[in-house]
Amino acid sequence: MTITAVLLVPTVPTLADMIDTSDMAAWETCALCHSADGISPMSKFPKLAGQKQAYIKKQVLDFRLGQRSNDGGQMQTITADVDLASLDDIAGYFASLPPSNGATWEPSDAQQARDYARGKQLYEKGREGLPACASCHANQHHAAPWLNAQHAAYLKKQLKNFKQRERKNDAEQQMQKIAIALQENELDAVVFYLSTTPLMRD
Repeated sequence: MTITAVLLVPTVPTLADMIDTSDMAAWETCALCHSADGISPMSKFPKLAGQKQAYIKKQVLDFRLGQRSNDGGQMQTITADVDLASLDDIAGYFASLPPSNGATWEPSDAQQARDYARGKQLYEKGREGLPACASCHANQHHAAPWLNAQHAAYLKKQLKNFKQRERKNDAEQQMQKIAIALQENELDAVVFYLSTTPLMRD
């Protein structure tokens, strides 16, 4: 299965060009990677189900304009072909889908329980020198995305990219500053908490 996934991922831009999309809904090309239910089976691709419509639109435009990049440039290639007139429909479709419940975990596992509690503390209250993640990410009216129930590997990669200043499309580089301030064990704890917590939109 791993070999198949590796072979398929680089071909997505090519397939998008080869497939006759004339009778397809605008979101169906995105579903090739992100899944029709918006809950992608591969952690390389973020779950989009239930995500904020405005955030999805911004990321598509950021990829298209070169303000954000990803491994191999697949998203830059794909978004270059997106009809901007259909962007509201694409983002609205995924935003309307029921979100994932997140990964399961075992509360009896002492390490997982510690990571969950530490991640919850950091997400909800932060610490000295580090604002609570929830101050932006738990707010329906804030531009920041929902993070709950996202793939752990995806969350960790994005935080690492911000920390290493490889991702730069955040407002005033706030996420870069926060990611740099996160210690490694704190980063892992926040990721664990978020990936195992269902998305509850206010």
